[in-house]
Formats: sequence, structure tokens, C-alpha cells
Amino acid sequence: MTSNPRKSQSSTLKAVDELRDLIFTGALRAGSDHLESELALALGMSRTPVREALLVLQGQGLVDVRPRKGARIKPISPTDMAEIYDVLTELESLAAANAARSAPKEADLATLSEAINDMDRALRANDLARWAEADEAFHCELVRLGGNSRISQIVAMMSDQVKRARLATLDMRPAPTRSNTDHRDVLDAIRKGDADQAQQIHHAHRTAAKEILIDLLETHHLNTL
Repeated sequence: MTSNPRKSQSSTLKAVDELRDLIFTGALRAGSDHLESELALALGMSRTPVREALLVLQGQGLVDVRPRKGARIKPISPTDMAEIYDVLTELESLAAANAARSAPKEADLATLSEAINDMDRALRANDLARWAEADEAFHCELVRLGGNSRISQIVAMMSDQVKRARLATLDMRPAPTRSNTDHRDVLDAIRKGDADQAQQIHHAHRTAAKEILIDLLETHHLNTL
């Protein structure tokens, strides 16, 4: 009896999604070790899709897979986060400049605009989790509009690390009203085709976000995530 490749792929993707959720919520703690059999039992799956999912997560920088020893949830320190933000700041700022240079039509900017509107609505409702989702959507779309596939790949991997830190500190940070304003200013610069302004505004925005996050991690003694 042959296996169904579509079912196998579906099981792997399901395992990836569920394991990511467990990592981001802290149910799988940073630095903890887990056998494939343990994770398979927790997810109610066979070991094969779990093994394949762990390899995917290793590529995303979330776990270290060790032969015959299972996987370790990769810890991230404030120093790690500072380095990640340094890279993201440069690459996303370049993406913002490239997006402006591409002379996008208004329809091309609809997703960015809607993400900002979603952030505004989330703030009015004091729903920081919803705000974080909209903020992530903005950054993902900004990078996509930049049109550089290699930037997209690097940012996608590192954004997962930022997501872990942001979720851990979401209730500690001040209301991100300034962040919403920055996003709107970046969008306006892209709309005007002003590459230098788009790059400068986004660079300052990411730098400020880094300072806030690192300060929270150090103030609350979150040495690993």
C-alpha cells in the first residue's frame, strides 16, 4: 500500500504550525530538549511528519536538530536580538527604498494601507495581539514590495525570532502609537516615490523598536527567549 504524498505533506505542515505555536507561546521553553517521540505524542501524530517539521523549523532558526537526541528549542539572548534587529533594519530599509523606486500604483499599496488601518483599529480597541498581527503583516508586505527575493528569505527567517521576543514583551511595552505613525509616513514616502525618505524613516523606526525591545528584555531580566 503506497502512502499518500499530499497527506504526508499536509501532516508535516500541520506539525510545523502546531510546533511554532508551542514555541511562540512558550509551551516549549527556550533551551529545552525534546525527543521526536515526545513531540509526536503531544501532537497526536506519527514521528515522520514531526521529524520533517523539525527540519523546517531548524531552517527557520527556531530549533537545533541533533541526530538521535531530538531537538532543542533555540534560545535567544538580548545580544542575539540586537544583532537580528541590526540586520532587519538594514534589509527592510533597503526594501522600503526599492518599493518607492518601483513607482507602485495605489492598488499595489492597498495591503500596506489596510495593515496600518488594522493597527489603528487594534490600538483603539487596546488589542495588542491584534496590533502585533497587523504590524507583522505590514513588514511582510513592505519586504515583498521591495522585490528582492533574497532579502525576503533572510527577513522571513529572522522575523520569527523577533516574533518570539515581541510576544514575550507585548504586555510590557507602551502603546505603540508612534509605530503606527512611522508606518504611515513610510507608506506616504513610498507613494511619493521618495526612496531616500522611505529608507530613512523606516531605518529610524526599526532602530527605535530595537531600543525599546532590548530595554524591556534587560529590565525584566529576560536573558533567553
